[in-house]
Amino acid sequence: MADAAFPIERLKKRADFLLCAQAPSCAKGAVVVQARARPDGEPLVRTGFTATKRIGGAVDRNLAKRRMREAARLLVAQHGRAGYDYVFIARGGVTKRPWPRLLDDMKSALIRLAAERDGRDKDVTAPASPPQND
Repeated sequence: MADAAFPIERLKKRADFLLCAQAPSCAKGAVVVQARARPDGEPLVRTGFTATKRIGGAVDRNLAKRRMREAARLLVAQHGRAGYDYVFIARGGVTKRPWPRLLDDMKSALIRLAAERDGRDKDVTAPASPPQND
């Protein structure tokens, strides 16, 4: 993770996970990604990983989180945004999903969340055009 353009840390507190749960999310294939802009303005990306008992026993949940951590390590530096928290939630089949497809799921979810953010930012910051008097 040291090779990233910005520092990446892990989310560890339940309160941070709950704040991300209220943020926009994108479900793609075997993962759900939630992205939340932090108000502190620190140029830092934080990532969290979770897998429910629906995924399976402890061994399966740990495998799911390990796979998502490695995929996030490869992708968040390229497709994440500084100052954001990301939570990756395992869905059914994440442990058996072929590695390239898992990478593609996570990449497309990160790209889609970035596009949605950019679209909202443009809507908010775009000046209103003056009315036309003909």
